[in-house]
Amino acid sequence: MILFPNIQGQKYAVLGLGKSGLATAASLRASKADVIVWDDKEESRIEAEKAGYIVADLMKADLIGYKALVLAPGIPLTHPKPHPVVLRCHTAKVPVIGDIELLFRACPTATYVGITGTNGKSTTTALIGHILKKAGRKVQVGGNLGTAVLSLQPLGGDGIYVLELSSYQLDLIQQNLIRVAVLLNITPDHLDRHGDMNGYIAAKKRIISKANPQTLILGTDEPETKAILQQIKKEKHLLIEEISVEHPVQSGIETAGSIMVAHRLTGSKNIIDMATLPSLPGKHNWQNACAAFAATRALGLMFDQIEQGLKTFPGLDHRQQLIAEIKGVRFINDSKATNADAASKALACYDDIYWIIGGKAKEGGLNGLESFVPRLRHAFLIGVASDEFAQWCDQNKVPCTASKTLDVATKQAANMAWKQKKPGSVVLLSPACASFDQFANFEERGNQFAEQVRQLETTNHARAI
Repeated sequence: MILFPNIQGQKYAVLGLGKSGLATAASLRASKADVIVWDDKEESRIEAEKAGYIVADLMKADLIGYKALVLAPGIPLTHPKPHPVVLRCHTAKVPVIGDIELLFRACPTATYVGITGTNGKSTTTALIGHILKKAGRKVQVGGNLGTAVLSLQPLGGDGIYVLELSSYQLDLIQQNLIRVAVLLNITPDHLDRHGDMNGYIAAKKRIISKANPQTLILGTDEPETKAILQQIKKEKHLLIEEISVEHPVQSGIETAGSIMVAHRLTGSKNIIDMATLPSLPGKHNWQNACAAFAATRALGLMFDQIEQGLKTFPGLDHRQQLIAEIKGVRFINDSKATNADAASKALACYDDIYWIIGGKAKEGGLNGLESFVPRLRHAFLIGVASDEFAQWCDQNKVPCTASKTLDVATKQAANMAWKQKKPGSVVLLSPACASFDQFANFEERGNQFAEQVRQLETTNHARAI
C-alpha cells in the first residue's frame, strides 16, 4: 500500500468505490487523512460503511477546504456531461484528480513507464514488467491492467513503476512524471466519454510530458499516430522511438517479415524472430513486443536481457493464452475477445481453427470477419447469440454446431479436431461476445474453458504447456 507523507488531518473526498476508489480510500485513511467517500450505487456505499469509511453524499457535503476530489476513472469528467459532483468541485475550487496523480505525489523519485493506446496496453505493460523483473530490476506493475496503483508497494529512486494508463486515467493527471511513455496506437474508442475523436486523441496525448525529459515510444501504423509524430518532432525534450509492424522506420523498432529490427544512427541490428515466440502470436503482439523492447532499452537493459525476457514471457491470461497441446491440437483461451475486432486478432494467427463463439453479442455481431472464413474448419456456438451467429455461419458457408454451453463446445471441438487430424489445428475460444449471459465476466468464462481443457488433458494423458 502507498502511504502519503504529511497529509494528516487534510481533507479528501473519493467518488467511485470500485477497485481503484477503495484502494485510494484505504491509502488516504492509512495516511491519517480525513476521508469521505461516495458511490452512486447503494450496494457500494453499504460495503464502504461496513469497512469503516465515512460515507457522505458529495452533492450535499461542504467541500470547501478539501485538498482534492479523487475521481474513479469510470466516472465522467467531461463527457457526455460532467458528473454533478465534478461540477460542484469546480465551483468550490477543489482539484479533481485520479489515483495516478496521487502515486506521483507519494513516490516522486521512482521511474515511471506509462503505456497507453487503444489496443495492446495490457500485454505491453505485462511484457515490459516481465522483462524488467527478469533482468533483476525492482518493479511494480499496475494501473488499468488490474491492480490499483495505490495497492502497489512504495518504490524509491531505484524502483520502476510500469503502468497501463487508460484515456480516462490520463485525463486526471495534473503533473506528468512519466520518463518512458508508450503510445501504441489510436483507433476510435470511448468517443462518448471524450466527445469526439479529437477529444480521444487529446486524452491519449496527455501521456506526453510537457516539461520533463522523456522517451516517447510511438506506434505509427495509423494515420492518427502518424499525425502526432509530425506534430511533436521538434519537441526538444522528447527522444522519439518510432515502432511499426507495417512499414520501415528510420529510428526505432520495426518488424521486417517476422524479424524484429532495431534502427539507430549507428546502424541496424536484427533482434529476434517473432515467429519463435508462441506467447506473442500475430502482428498486434509483434507491435507490443517492439514497444517493450524500445521501452526496456530506454531504461538501460542490454539486448540479451531483453531477448531473454521476450522468450520467457508466459502471456496474459485470457488473451490468446495457450492452455495445452493435446494429441497435436493446441487449445487457445482468448476469452478477452468480447467483440469481432478483438476476435479478428486471434483468427489472423492460426489456420485450421475449431472456433468456439457466442455469448451476448455486441453491435455488428460477426460482421467484418468474413475474410477469415477459409481458416475456419467448424464453429461451435454457445450462449444467446447462437441463432444470430448460426445465420452468419450459414451465409458464409462455415459448418457449425449449436453446442449451447462452453463445456459441451470444448468437448465437441476437441473430438472433431482429433478426428480430422489437420496439422497445426487449434481449438480457439475467441467468443466475439460479452460473457454476461452465462458467466460473471470474461475471466470466469476463460477459466471454465481452461478447466475443461485440463480435464481433457488428464483423460488423454497429455502434457501441460
